[in-house]
Amino acid sequence: MKILRDSQKKKSRGFTLIEIMVVIVILGILAGLVLPRFMGRTEEAKKIKAKLQIENLEAALKLYKLDTGMYPTTEQGLEALVQKPVTGAVSANWREGGYLEKGKVPQDPWNRPYVYVSPGIKNKDFDLKSLGGDGEEGGEGENADIER
Repeated sequence: MKILRDSQKKKSRGFTLIEIMVVIVILGILAGLVLPRFMGRTEEAKKIKAKLQIENLEAALKLYKLDTGMYPTTEQGLEALVQKPVTGAVSANWREGGYLEKGKVPQDPWNRPYVYVSPGIKNKDFDLKSLGGDGEEGGEGENADIER
């Protein structure tokens, strides 16, 4: 019985300082190898998020047109997807609850509204875009506009 207690005490001693230091060094090396690969990818992630949101907004706009027979005007904007328009041509077939799941129009990844123009200048029905990182028309790299 006494031998069993002594062996249990030896097994529950814990980690030594050297073992802890070795683990910390290994974690530091791994962090040094992995983190640089993910650094600088936030702008790329924002562009991908903007493209996905634009695709979702396009789908909601198409549903809006199926119900009402037209796209919202520039004046009505994307808000027509969440609240029944009060200006311009208003259809009686507007869907109660709106056309976006969360009940609000998302901001682009840079916390600015998407630019919506209908009828479109570049596309026949409507234009929809984010102004990118700089919030201004045009731009290059991370400041480039993201559009459909």
